[in-house]
Parts: sequence; C-alpha cells; structure tokens
Amino acid sequence: MPNKPFFRRLIRYYSWYTVGFIVFLISLSILEKEGFPRAWIGYMFMFSTIVLYAGIGVLSRTSDVSEYYVAGRRVPAMFNGMATAADWMSAASFISLAGGLYVLGFDGLAYILGWTGGYCLVALLIAPFINKFGQYTIPDFLAARYAGSYSGNIVRVLAVIATVMVSFTYVVAQIYGVGLITSRFTGVDFSVGIFLGLASILVCSFLGGMRAITWTQVAQYIIIIIAYMIPVIWLSVKHTNVPVPQLAYGSALSKLSEREKELNADPMEQQVRDIFQRRAEKYDDMLKNLPKSWEEGLVDMQHHVEDLKRSNASLIEIKAASRMLAAYPKDPIEADRKWREAKAQNLARAEPVVAHETPFPGKTKEASDTKRNNFLALVLCLMMGTAALPHILVRFYTTPSVPQARRSVFWTLFFIMLLYITVPALAVLVKYDIYSSLVGTPFSKLPSWVSYWASVDKINPLVSITDLNRDGIVQLAEIVMDGDIVVLATPEIAGLPYVISGLVAAGGLAAALSTADGLLLTISNALSHDIYYKTVDPMASTQKRVTISKLLLLVVALVAAYAASLKPGDILSMVGAAFSLAASTLFPALVLGVFWKRANQQGAIAGILIGFAVCVFYMLRTYPALGGSSLNQWFSIAPISAGVFGVPAGFISIALVSLLTSAPDRGTDALVEHIRTP
Repeated sequence: MPNKPFFRRLIRYYSWYTVGFIVFLISLSILEKEGFPRAWIGYMFMFSTIVLYAGIGVLSRTSDVSEYYVAGRRVPAMFNGMATAADWMSAASFISLAGGLYVLGFDGLAYILGWTGGYCLVALLIAPFINKFGQYTIPDFLAARYAGSYSGNIVRVLAVIATVMVSFTYVVAQIYGVGLITSRFTGVDFSVGIFLGLASILVCSFLGGMRAITWTQVAQYIIIIIAYMIPVIWLSVKHTNVPVPQLAYGSALSKLSEREKELNADPMEQQVRDIFQRRAEKYDDMLKNLPKSWEEGLVDMQHHVEDLKRSNASLIEIKAASRMLAAYPKDPIEADRKWREAKAQNLARAEPVVAHETPFPGKTKEASDTKRNNFLALVLCLMMGTAALPHILVRFYTTPSVPQARRSVFWTLFFIMLLYITVPALAVLVKYDIYSSLVGTPFSKLPSWVSYWASVDKINPLVSITDLNRDGIVQLAEIVMDGDIVVLATPEIAGLPYVISGLVAAGGLAAALSTADGLLLTISNALSHDIYYKTVDPMASTQKRVTISKLLLLVVALVAAYAASLKPGDILSMVGAAFSLAASTLFPALVLGVFWKRANQQGAIAGILIGFAVCVFYMLRTYPALGGSSLNQWFSIAPISAGVFGVPAGFISIALVSLLTSAPDRGTDALVEHIRTP
C-alpha cells in the first residue's frame, strides 16, 4: 500500500466522521421524540450536511494544478473507489433507480445490469491505460493518441464538445434532483431549491477542484449508504420479519404477485379501467376527425370561459377554465401529437396490472420481442456509456499507479454493489406496501404523505389520486405516482419517524451533489485546460489556468441550474440520453485508441462526428419531446437507446477512414506501446 501513514490517517478521520454522523442521527431522533418540530429537523439535516461538504471544500482549497485537476494523483484505491461510487450513484441511482423498477418491473433491471456491467468494461478496456497516460482530461488522451497530419487540437476540440454535451445533459438531471429534494424538505419553491443546492455544489468544486471533491465524495458515500439502508431494512422487517432486504426479496416478491392477482380480479378496479378505455376511445374519435375536432374543441372552450365570466362563477373556476384554454393545442398538428400521447396514456391505464416479475410483458409475441430488444439495447448503451463517461474516467487519473487504478475499479464495483443489490428489494417492498396499505383506503383517510408530495409541484403533481368511479375508495388505477419520489417518500410510506425522511433526503442530496460536483468540474476543466490552455494560450500560468477553470465552473453551473429549473424531463430519461451520447461519441475512439494501432487522426475525427450525428439524428427523429415520433423508430428501438446505432457507426467510421488514409507515425505507436505496458 503506497503511503501507508496517509491511508491510516484517512481511515481514522472517516471512522470518526461515521461515528459522529450516527450520533447526530440518534440525537435528532431523540429531539423528534421530545416534540421538536419536524420542519426544523428537515432544516438541520439539509443545513448540517451542506455545511459539512462546504467545510471539506474550504479545508481542501488549492490553486495547484495537479491538486486541482487530479487530487495530486495520491488517492488510495479504496478511497478512490468510495469517491467514484459516490460520483457514480447520482440522483438517477439514489432517487430514480428504485422508482424505475417500481414503474417498469423486470424491465427496470436493464439499468442495474447496464451500469454495473459498464464497470467491467472500464476495468478491462480503459481505466489502467488512462492512468498510465498520466495527464489531466479525456480530451488530453484523445488529442495525444490521435496526433497526425492535421493539428492535434481538432480531435481535442471535438472531444471537449462531446465531453461538455454529455456532462451537461447529465448534470441538469442531478440539479433537477437537488431541486426536488430541497423544495420538499425546506418548503421553498422548486426553482429556488435548485439554486440553494447549487450554492453547496459550488463551494466544494470552486475552491478545491478534484481534491475537495474527492474527500467530499467519500463523506457523501457514507451518508448515501446509511440513508438508503435504514428505510429498506425497516420495510423488510415490517413485511417479512427478515432484517436483510436482499434475503427478504423473494418472499416479498411472492406476496406482491398474490396481491397483483387480487387487484386484477377486483370489479372496482375494472370499473376504473373501463373509464380510461372510454377516454382513449374518445381521443381516438377526435384524432379521426382532425382538423374539425380541433376547431370545435377550441370554440367550445372559449365559449365555456366566456359563460363562466358572464354567470359570475367563482375565480377558481374561471382560472381553471382559462388554464385549460391556454394549454389547448395551438394547431391541428400539435393536437395530433398531444391527443396521441393522451390516448396512449389512457390505454396504458386501462390495462390490467402487469406482474412485477414478468419479463418483457406484451400482448403479442411481437410486442414482447420488442420489449426484449429494447431491454438488451438499453443494457448495451448503458455499459458502453459508462465506459466513456468523462467524469468517471478522469477519476482514474487520481490514483498513484496502474495497479491502484485496477484495484480502484474493484472497490468502486464493491461499494456500488452494496446499494444496487438492495434497489430491487426496495422497489418490491414499497410496491407491496402501497398495493396493500394505500389501495383500499377511504379518500377521507388518505395518509399525509400524499398531500405533502402532491404539493411539491402543483403544476405537474408528483402524486395524484382521483376518485374516478366516485366510490370513495382508492383503487390502484386511480393512483398516478412519479417514480422519482419512490425512495424519497419511502420513510413516510412505511410510517417511519420523520428523522428518517430527513436522513433519506440528505442521502439523496449527497448523491445528486456528489455527481454534480464531478460533472461541473469535468466541464470546466475541459474548457479551461483543453480549450484555453492547450489551444488559446499555451503560455498561461498555472494560477491563471486554475482561475479560468473556476470562473467557467461558475458560468456552467448557473446555466445548468437554469436548464434544470425548466424541468426538461424525468431524471432517468435525461441520464439515459447522456449515456447514449457518451457511448456514440467517445467509446469507439477510446477503445480503438488503446487496442488498434492503425486507428489514426482522420478516423477518430470521422468516428466522433458520425457517431454523434447518428445518435442525435435518431433521438430527434424518435423522441416526442424533441419533436420526433415513435413511428420513425428503427427496429422499434426507443430513443434512449440511440447509442446502439451511434456506436457501430463510430467504430465502422474509424476503421474505414483509418484504412483509407495513412497510418499513424512512430510517436503514436510508441505512445500506445507505453500505455499498454504494465
């Protein structure tokens, strides 16, 4: 073990930190029992953890280039594994992964398989070679590897553009998660919550760069794992009497399957599903009669608003009707898109409950095969995207040696595994709790967590329960629940003390902040080091380089926060898009750069551009939110998996163009030999 005294000192510091956090948690539990206001407990969790991260950032402040960019290349493998796991376990892993499994059932396992499998590719194909190269950024490596007849800056600039686009898409999802948590547990507006969380992100990354982020992420991982485990263990004991959720998973899944059968046989559930079927048929009729149906609907809504005003209706009724008129499609083309989406949503809610454990559910073999193909495509995209994410790969510059980089990947997988093998159990236990406790509850006795989460975002409520058949009893088909709140609401769903809700919020905040820190630093370092220093001003002093990086960090953070405040989509979708982009643009160039000496500069340029173009083209053509249509899909592959087309296009382009142009020079061959030598 290199630098054993340093390693032992870290063990001592973080052991005391863990003990202190547990004491803090017990103290808040006692305060809650003594009647301390819940709101103040939430504030104390948010405030104390943010102050803690800021404190580490202040203590780790630096202007040294090596410390700022790669933490001095002295982070031990185990601690780099913890930091990378925290960097990795973003809002998508902590907040949305269990929610995805809750909503999708078996199909949600694609995320777990893809993300964990990706680290096998990192360990085998990239991490050791990046460490041996020994620079600061991923564009650094690609520019050096693909030096050629043109300026090496062409590959560098393309790699920077790819890094910025991938990391920016990803960081917007993290800041969205920060806003979701902060607004729920402080009561501030969602947009305000985003900028409050941003302040914490900036204190860590702005002052100390990679050094501050590394030691903050180790502290954040400890909070993440404690926060995730306590509620799921509680639920496991509640429903199975087994305190190990991974072992209780089988029996909980069996109970859930029985409950699903009961719900499908319930006549009241069928009554609600029939309502959705009729709504879908109504939308179908409207679609068939376009544009006449759009014109008639617009006139009817305008007359309705005018009638309410003339009849002196209440202000609430007038405002509600006016909002509906404002949201009405602007033209027949928009009406066609919106009504098709509404028809699909109603048809989906008219379907019987799909068993959680059913793989690739579909009414026909073709539908089932399509789901299976999308499952496999998503797994592949997530694996290759993981192996090309700049903010993850740059962490392997921070270890002192190649063996330490390899061990670091092992420790990363180990620390991620602790959470990932728990996620499926949490999804099943929460689902069973809702199916058995919330379903069947009178509307007059709805639990308080429903109104709490419904009020976080009043325009697009995270939870909505409407008595459609007017029987006064909650049916499963009447519940609409955003998957992003499953983990955050678990303590309240399970009836746990409020202090555990605060703990889970602190864990979710730690997950989102840790990843946002790494992503923002990756973007700013790529712009300052690769664009400013390597391209614009090679004579810039080290102090100036670090200062430029900090200023760019501030600008990028503010732009990302603004983008997140617009609520561009659910977290998993945004993250999935980032992985497909990373896989399509960077994965082929990275892998062939290490393992195929014949790959040259012209091939890399073609591979990056064509892989990116194919991926973005497919997303724009098929993703409804971007103006596309599912009718344009190739082989019925969802837009989130666009990387399955972009990656082959990138590999083929690099291979063909490299073979049609001159081979790399001896210096490039020597570089490849150097990084491949243990």
